[in-house]
Amino acid sequence: MYITIRLLCAALLWLATTARAQDTLPELLVFGAASLTNVLDEISASYTRETSQAVKCSYAASSALARQIEAGARADVFLSADTEWMDYLQTRQLIDLATRNDLLGNRLVLIAPVGSDVKLAIAPHFPLAKALGNRKLATGDPEYVPVGRYARSALTSLGVWNEVADRLVRADNVRTALAFVSRGEAPLGIVYATDAAVDKGVRIVDTFPESSHMKIVYPVATTKGARDGAARFVEYLRKPEAQALFQKYGFITLP
Repeated sequence: MYITIRLLCAALLWLATTARAQDTLPELLVFGAASLTNVLDEISASYTRETSQAVKCSYAASSALARQIEAGARADVFLSADTEWMDYLQTRQLIDLATRNDLLGNRLVLIAPVGSDVKLAIAPHFPLAKALGNRKLATGDPEYVPVGRYARSALTSLGVWNEVADRLVRADNVRTALAFVSRGEAPLGIVYATDAAVDKGVRIVDTFPESSHMKIVYPVATTKGARDGAARFVEYLRKPEAQALFQKYGFITLP
C-alpha cells in the first residue's frame, strides 16, 4: 500500500512538472516556403509530440516571408526555397548566422494536367512555345519567387526563355502555380518535383537537367531574437526522423 501511494505521488508530480514545462514553452512560429507545406506540417506535429512545444507554420513565397520578417513579423524560424532570400535577411542582420545551414535540395519539373496527352522531352531549344499553343505557362513570378527564378534560369540556358517570357502566369508562390495546372487553367507549368508529387491533378511531363539551372537549395535559420526552442527545432530538422519525412515527400536531404 505504501509503495502504491509513493508511485501515485511520483506520477502526479511528474504530470505537474510536465504541465508547468508545457506552460513555459512558447509556441514557435515557423515561416516556410510554400513547397514545404505538407512535409513541414508533419514534421512540426512530430516535434510537438516529442518536446511538448507547439509549432505554428506559415507558408508563402520565400520572398514574401523574408519581407514580412524584415517588416517585424514575429517569426522564430525561416526556411527558404533559395539562398538569395536567406542572404537578404542575413545582410540585414535578421537571422542568427550560427544556426544557418543548407537543409534540402529539390528537382525542377515540367507538369501538365493529369488528363493531358502532351509529350515533351526537355532539351536545348525544345518546342515549349509550340506546345503551349495560344495559352500560357504557369510558374512563380521570376522577379521574386524562387521557383520562377529557377524556371527562368533553366529556360534561358536551354534557349527558349525569350519565346515564352511574355506568356507566363506569374504566380505568387509555387503552390498557386501548381493549382493553375491542376485545375486546367494552364496547359503546362514549372514547379518542384515535390509539389507535383502531392497533387493528383497533375503529371510530370519531364524533369529539367540539374545543369540547366541554379542549384535548388533550401537554407534554414532562426531569426534574431527567436523564442526559446527555435534552435532546438532547427536541430530537429536534421534528426533521422525528420530527414526520413523529407525524403518521403521527395526532397533531397543535404549533408
